[in-house]
Amino acid sequence: MDWILGNVFFRDVLLPVLDILLLAYLIYRSYLILVQTRAVQLIKGALMIGLIYLLAFFLRLNTLLWILNLLVPGLVIGLAIIFQPELRRIFARIGQGDWLRWRPRVRSHSLEAVLNSVGLLSASKTGSLLVFSRNIGLNTIIETGTRLNADLSSSLLLTVFAGSTPLHDGAVVIREDKIVAAGCFLPLSEQPDIRRTFGTRHRAALGLAEETDAVVIVVSEENGAVSLAYDANLIYDLSAEEVGERLKRLLEYREEEEFES
Repeated sequence: MDWILGNVFFRDVLLPVLDILLLAYLIYRSYLILVQTRAVQLIKGALMIGLIYLLAFFLRLNTLLWILNLLVPGLVIGLAIIFQPELRRIFARIGQGDWLRWRPRVRSHSLEAVLNSVGLLSASKTGSLLVFSRNIGLNTIIETGTRLNADLSSSLLLTVFAGSTPLHDGAVVIREDKIVAAGCFLPLSEQPDIRRTFGTRHRAALGLAEETDAVVIVVSEENGAVSLAYDANLIYDLSAEEVGERLKRLLEYREEEEFES
C-alpha cells in the first residue's frame, strides 16, 4: 500500500513540479541568451505575425488568412536568412551552458602583467586589442595573425603594440599564461545602435564578443580610454581597478599558491 501511495505521489505531484521547474529554467536560460543578441527583434516580428494571424482567424478574414498562409513559409525562410548570425550566436551560446563550462584559469602574475601593460598603453594612448580565449575556440581568429606561443609578459605586450611593429594594428590572443598569436583580425559588430564615436577597434571587440565567449580589452588610440567587451556587451571607459575586478571574475582568477595546488 505504501509503495502504491509513493508511486502515486511521485507521478501526480513530484513529476509535474519537476516538469514546471525544468520548463521555467529553460525559459529563463533562453531569455538570458536572447537578450545578449539581436534575436529579440526576430521574436517581436514572429509575435506580431502570430497576433495578426489569430486576429484574422477569429474574425474570419478569409482573404487575409489566404495571404498569410501563402506568405508565412517564405517569411520563416527569409527570417532565418536575415537573422542567420543571431541564430548562430544563439546555438553557440547554448553550447556554453554553465554545466558544460570550463574556464581557463589565469595566474596572478599574468593578470598583473596584463594590467600593467594596459595601464602603460592607456597612458601613452596606444591603441590595442587584447583577446582572452575562454570556452569557444578562436582558431579561425588565430589563423589571421602570427602565431607566437610565447609566455605572457608586459614587455612583450608593449613591444607588440609599439607603432613600429607590423603586428600593432591587430589583436593579441591570450590563452591562460600564453600569448598565442598577435596581429589577428576580428569580425566587426553589425549592431546598428553602436555609438558613432566608436572606432574600428571597439567595433571589432564587440563583434568578437557577439560571436564568442571571449573577453576583449580595448585601449582607445584617441583618448586612452580602456573598455571591456564580453557577452555581446561593451563597457566603455573603465578604471584599472574595474578592469582587474571584472577580469578576475570572468577568467577564473586564482592566487599563485592556489593555482599550483
